Amino acid sequence: MLGQLLLATSRSRLVRRSVSGFPLTRKVVDRFVAGEGVEEARDAVARLTGSGLTVTVDHLGEETRDADAAAATAAAYTRLLEALRPLGLGERAEVSVKLSAVGQELSDELALENATAICAAASAGGSYVTLDMEDHTTVDSTLAILRKLRVEYPSTGVAIQSYLFRSEDDCRDLAVSGSRVRLVKGAYNEPPSVAHQGRQEVDRAYVRCLRILMAGQGYPMVATHDDRLISITEVLADRFGRAVGEYEYQMLYGIRTDRQEALAGAGHTVRVYVPYGDDWYGYFMRRLAERPANVAFFLRALGGK
Repeated sequence: MLGQLLLATSRSRLVRRSVSGFPLTRKVVDRFVAGEGVEEARDAVARLTGSGLTVTVDHLGEETRDADAAAATAAAYTRLLEALRPLGLGERAEVSVKLSAVGQELSDELALENATAICAAASAGGSYVTLDMEDHTTVDSTLAILRKLRVEYPSTGVAIQSYLFRSEDDCRDLAVSGSRVRLVKGAYNEPPSVAHQGRQEVDRAYVRCLRILMAGQGYPMVATHDDRLISITEVLADRFGRAVGEYEYQMLYGIRTDRQEALAGAGHTVRVYVPYGDDWYGYFMRRLAERPANVAFFLRALGGK
């Protein structure tokens, strides 16, 4: 119930103004967001990759309804990738893109144009792009744009949300050679008509999707902080003959850093999802909704403890 409330408020302009204007909010946001500018994002990337981790960087923003703003977001990604290029990280530092931030709500053509520009900038530095998945109304559009991007940039990846009923079929379609799929549980307030609602149902759906991806020919990106799901991943990797390096783990910036380092120390590729930018509100609220521990952390910070 608390999670659903937080997801609902993630799109509330009134709550956005209240939370964003509260002085202590910044203290908590800093746990989940690497900063507001390119320099802060670059520093976070350098620090994480220097400790043996890999990264995917997200310039925060979504639901753009203005063509100029969409172009500005694409340009921000280009500047970020140019700033990262001197680090020589290649595929160790990719970017994640929400298509709604680059014009998807205006037209698929505009989103494709801007996403193509970002893919070109990433490719110039030997890196990749992964398309984030948003609410269920965007899935068909996102997958259609993905198919077009992969013609010229075949390593373009996509996120699939296990809580959607359709996701097992989507995973089957995507479990092909060269495909890169980030499997997540899902972080939007979806209706019962399209998505599993209970935690156990979502977890079981995640395992079913994971089994499809691990049995396939693509490259699974297992986005989870759940030790039980990590253990299941290792069982499935052994079952389907996947060596370390033929799949990766992904975790969020600021969450379970000890586990990130332990997995990387054991030889696994661990990619940290690093968000930056000033439009952090929606992302921040979804992180609170995902785990009660995050809400407790927020409340302790507000109390000055």
